[in-house]
Amino acid sequence: MTNRRTLLGLVGAAAMSLSLPIAAAAQEVTLTLHQFLPAQANVPKLILDVWADNVEKASEGRIKIDRYPSMQLGGKPPELMDQAIDGIADVVWTVVGYTPGRYPTTEVFELPFMMTNARAVSHAYWEMFEKHMKDDEFKDVHILGTWVHGPGMIHVNKEVKMPGDMAGLKVRGGSRSVNTLLEKLGATPVGMPVPAVTEGLSKGVIDGTTIPWEVTPSLKVPELVSNHTEFDGVSLYTLTFVLAMNKDRYESLPDDLKKVIDDNSGLEFSVFAGGTQADSDGPARQIAVDRGNNIVTVSGEEIEAWKAVAEPIYEEWIADMDARGKDGQALVDEARMLIEKYTPQYQ
Repeated sequence: MTNRRTLLGLVGAAAMSLSLPIAAAAQEVTLTLHQFLPAQANVPKLILDVWADNVEKASEGRIKIDRYPSMQLGGKPPELMDQAIDGIADVVWTVVGYTPGRYPTTEVFELPFMMTNARAVSHAYWEMFEKHMKDDEFKDVHILGTWVHGPGMIHVNKEVKMPGDMAGLKVRGGSRSVNTLLEKLGATPVGMPVPAVTEGLSKGVIDGTTIPWEVTPSLKVPELVSNHTEFDGVSLYTLTFVLAMNKDRYESLPDDLKKVIDDNSGLEFSVFAGGTQADSDGPARQIAVDRGNNIVTVSGEEIEAWKAVAEPIYEEWIADMDARGKDGQALVDEARMLIEKYTPQYQ
């Protein structure tokens, strides 16, 4: 009898030991993170990897995030949002403007001279996302972060100081609002994702590009053009970004792992991301300075000439939003109010 009991006990213990890894494995999650920049670029290195590392650490190893830079899972940058919606990737980081007009409320922050401070605007963006976009334009994905980059500017193969200097130039624009601005400046907007800028400049497909300083080194922009136009105290434009997760994938997580994702996402992460991108502008600008490139700083009354060209873009955007059943003027007013409210906090 004793031997039989002992034998049954050993069999039971063995069965339990075999089942433990299975139970543990059921609680472990591997997520894919897909984006369009090289792994060594600022956003992957300083923002996305930080987010992923923090999630992995907070989950005590139960969440693993496999990172796929440079569109390694296939497709093109404008397809990233659909990849998140369809579950081709679990998490994506993308420029919202790669799908022009699809998420129009985000464009309120991309309007010319709206951006003051990347942290303040990212804060305002998250607040307006939760109020106006979460259950509307972004209802098909779970948004983890919303942010903007630092001051957008112009990098071209000739000196540009006044709006008329842009006439006839072929310039890459990163969003619908930027392309509209380029048209009004007399330039020809060329739509292309950021990774295509290097080849576009080297082959003469474009004469220049609109991007913030921080991404210029990874694209070799200071080597390919020698003229840069920035604006004193204001931003010509900015672009909106999202870190988006497949909704079903998020909902499938156990509550404690959802909390890990939540704790590392949202407002605080959005402000961190926007600020980190903006903080990278200075070192990148120095590369152009060290090369002896021509940096034009537009200031004072000269800025007013640029604003005058840009003003009709507000009217057109408001009319477009009204036609979509959204109060465009109210969105502009709310964005300006929130930006004014938060800018002193982050200066």
